[in-house]
Amino acid sequence: MTSGVSGKIALVTGGASGIGAALATELVDKGAEVWLADRQVSAANELAQRLNAGAGERAHAIELDVRDHAAFERVVAEVVGQAGRIDYLFNNAGIAISGEVDTFSIDDWNAVLDVNLRGVVHGIQAVYPVMIRQGFGHIVNTASFAGLVTSAGSVSYAATKHAVVALSRTFQLEAELHGVQVSVLCPGVIRTPILTGGRFGRSMTGVSDEAILKFWGLSRPMAPDAFAERAVRAVLRGDLVIVVPSWWKVFWYLERLSPALSMRAAKLPLKRIRDLAPPSPDAQQPGSGPRPGVNARNN
Repeated sequence: MTSGVSGKIALVTGGASGIGAALATELVDKGAEVWLADRQVSAANELAQRLNAGAGERAHAIELDVRDHAAFERVVAEVVGQAGRIDYLFNNAGIAISGEVDTFSIDDWNAVLDVNLRGVVHGIQAVYPVMIRQGFGHIVNTASFAGLVTSAGSVSYAATKHAVVALSRTFQLEAELHGVQVSVLCPGVIRTPILTGGRFGRSMTGVSDEAILKFWGLSRPMAPDAFAERAVRAVLRGDLVIVVPSWWKVFWYLERLSPALSMRAAKLPLKRIRDLAPPSPDAQQPGSGPRPGVNARNN
């Protein structure tokens, strides 16, 4: 990461934990002033205090539920009121509810759509007009590697992440006219609490947290701070689609080269998770009972 971030103003949603906390820490360490926006405001406050202990008053905690567009607009107004501008929006808040479609209720779908997709839209609608008036800015949306390839299980998560990738790529075409850049982060497996559901998500697979973590360990999960350093460096380069760790690009290339082969490959992790799950009471009736699922999760 270059010194280009020093003195910049950044708003990071989901900034209290996981990738959001790692991004905020990286930005503060390199001289940015950062607002940690999260509905876990106490955790955001604790992180801000730790960051300020070594960096002065450059980290600020602010409560935000990204599902509430009016609240997002109030947060943006407060940041602009105090800092005068917003250089970066890291639209990072996200949740995962894992399980196959036959385990989902409409409320489960809405919970994921409201945070992972509508939350991103709310951020864009709140910050983009500010950046247009400024004539500059950079909006960084967190999607997932599950937004680039066929990803078995947790269809709601994969659907929202594919939507965020498409939104970001199309949005960049418009935003460049106004001097605004757009990037989309597509992490592979990152070692964060969301791997086992996190604070606001959950798993309906029936698989223990210990078994899930062992399963994800096969994918060589990256530490959040290492991810943040590489991700922000790519943002400063102006990259549009950012895949970290970079070796995950192999599967992205496979998806584009042979979608059918990618589909077959996606069945392997699904089978592993199904094998780990305890038998359903209706297991003797194929298709009649809940089945487990899996997705690449990272926020």
